[in-house]
Amino acid sequence: MKSEGSHPPSLRAVAATAMRENGFEPEFAPAVIAEVRALDDDAKDLKRPETLDLRSLLWVSIDDPHSRDLDQVQYVERLVDGGIVVRLGIADVTSLVPAGSAADEHAATNTTSVYTGVTVFPMLPERLSTDLTSLNEGEDRLAFVVQFTVGADGSLADESVYHALVHNYSKLSYDAVGLWLEGLGPPPDAIAASPDLGEQVRLQDEAAQRLREARALAGALNFESVEASPVVAHGRVIDIAVKQPGRARDLIEDFMVATNQCVARYLHANGSSSIRRVVREPERWSRIVAIAAEHGETLPAEPDNRALSGFLAVRRAADPEHFADLSLSIIKLLGAGAYVVEPASGSGTDAGHFGLAVADYVHSTAPNRRFPDLVTQRMLRATWSQEPAPYADDLLAGIAEHCNERGRAARKVEREVRKVAGAFLMAERVGDSFTATVTAASDKGSYARVLNPPIEGRIVEGAQGLDVGDTVRLTLLRVDAERGHIDFAHDATDTDRKLERSRAKKRMADRLRPRIGETFNVVVTAAGEHGTWVRAVDGSAEGRVVRGFSDLRKGMTVDARLIATDSVHGFIDFEYIGAGHSAKVARRERKRAAARSLANRIGDTFDAVVTGIKSNATWIGVTPGDIKGRLVRGTAGLHVGDEIRVVLLVADARRGFIDFAREDAVVPLD
Repeated sequence: MKSEGSHPPSLRAVAATAMRENGFEPEFAPAVIAEVRALDDDAKDLKRPETLDLRSLLWVSIDDPHSRDLDQVQYVERLVDGGIVVRLGIADVTSLVPAGSAADEHAATNTTSVYTGVTVFPMLPERLSTDLTSLNEGEDRLAFVVQFTVGADGSLADESVYHALVHNYSKLSYDAVGLWLEGLGPPPDAIAASPDLGEQVRLQDEAAQRLREARALAGALNFESVEASPVVAHGRVIDIAVKQPGRARDLIEDFMVATNQCVARYLHANGSSSIRRVVREPERWSRIVAIAAEHGETLPAEPDNRALSGFLAVRRAADPEHFADLSLSIIKLLGAGAYVVEPASGSGTDAGHFGLAVADYVHSTAPNRRFPDLVTQRMLRATWSQEPAPYADDLLAGIAEHCNERGRAARKVEREVRKVAGAFLMAERVGDSFTATVTAASDKGSYARVLNPPIEGRIVEGAQGLDVGDTVRLTLLRVDAERGHIDFAHDATDTDRKLERSRAKKRMADRLRPRIGETFNVVVTAAGEHGTWVRAVDGSAEGRVVRGFSDLRKGMTVDARLIATDSVHGFIDFEYIGAGHSAKVARRERKRAAARSLANRIGDTFDAVVTGIKSNATWIGVTPGDIKGRLVRGTAGLHVGDEIRVVLLVADARRGFIDFAREDAVVPLD
């Protein structure tokens, strides 16, 4: 069923309108454009007497493959005592954007680049953010270098900050580096061609692992990315997705956290005020305690980041595949961070970051994209040049508060665009049922995010008794795509009993995780279009048969193998090994190989034929290539044998998932 409404609006226009309605300046004034056009192209012309020439070091960057505003590069080397020296180069923006310039005034107004998913509204003009100040591959660039030594125990020593000329020898991507580091993929081409580069990245990973382990011991909260955003390819929004975690993303995060600590301490030690980034103790700690209890863990009655860190570490190890959804609930309960001023005379102890378990923390690693980072650069330059501070404390306080307000507005813009894109993608699924996680529950309304696709909407019926972190079954009630409204209904009948059953299944999933791979004697309790369910004869397990269920009927007693548990949502999955099992295993391996072959073709369009239709899935064969996959959007009105055009959404080589959408079910940007 389609939503009532017209063709999709221009999502770029939706984004620009949201920017203006939330007080941003989405375009650059003529004075800014003229000022930036007049800048010199050669970074070496801006060298200062104290600038070191470090272009001979093997600097590399690791980022999203399509990122053009590269804020950092890194280089490491091992010491004879086993310590690892880390040099992290941060793009020198202040040399080309002096305080009071037209570009600076625009940056001070917006305070941040706004990433809507469908388009980016940069804080600085692209000639700066993606060219002259971006640490692009093959270019000489000026940088603020933060240097520190990581000990075997992850401790930091010999911290310093200085100015240098650097050269990025290779721009690497998160996914390719991550799969290689995890032993799940081949080395990226640049690493395959250079043993020195491979050794450099391996050593960076070792340093990052030390930092991460030390932060975990200190009580840092180990989250995963939870924000879903539109996936854009070839001028169309093809999906809404959460960025997948990986070893390379962790590496960069660990380096950034250590760098921001070092910069905060450096400014304080040299008598400089700073804008700190803080996360206070959570107001809804009691709900976090309750969520931990659902997983069989006990947290203290008062906020304790060490205890929470330990709980998260256990959960990530126990159920890594679903950890992001647990992260979503905890992050929502922790609340957002804020900028505050730490005066030169301050102790630093009142400006801590609860989530990172650090007392001293600034934002310094993204000066192309965040105004506080640019302010920090100016404070650093004044410190080592022994010049007067460029900002008085009262002015810093005003900047911090304005950045807080603009940060909230930026999140609102991103949320509005995400909702409009998501509403159009969900329009044909009104009446469908979804498993979802409750993300907000207050007098202002209750909201939930669907597991797949990860789209958030409001629970307008039956929200009583639900709280953040609850797993519920929702029905998509209506969609207003023009306004981005997605409304769900929850069957509130016997809510307490259903929630307790959900929590019991989560506990059961936890208990069964060590038994994955074991075979259980089970009774088939249900078999139909909505799924096939089994219960162990000895009562130790119950769950859904997700493989081999076509041969099962209600009442049968068979042997089934436990293949997966999801303790975040309470899912327990079995496989029935019947006739033809070896053929099914071979088919799965072929699908994994096919997924690997399609990894770089997300968003591409293919000819396909509908090969099978069931109540819960539509299957297609892609031509040429004899690749099979699921059609997950645009299934209405299809019949076996229909020829259609499809767009590739997902190619998951780990699980062998290949998902497509019908071409007319994606949303054009314009």
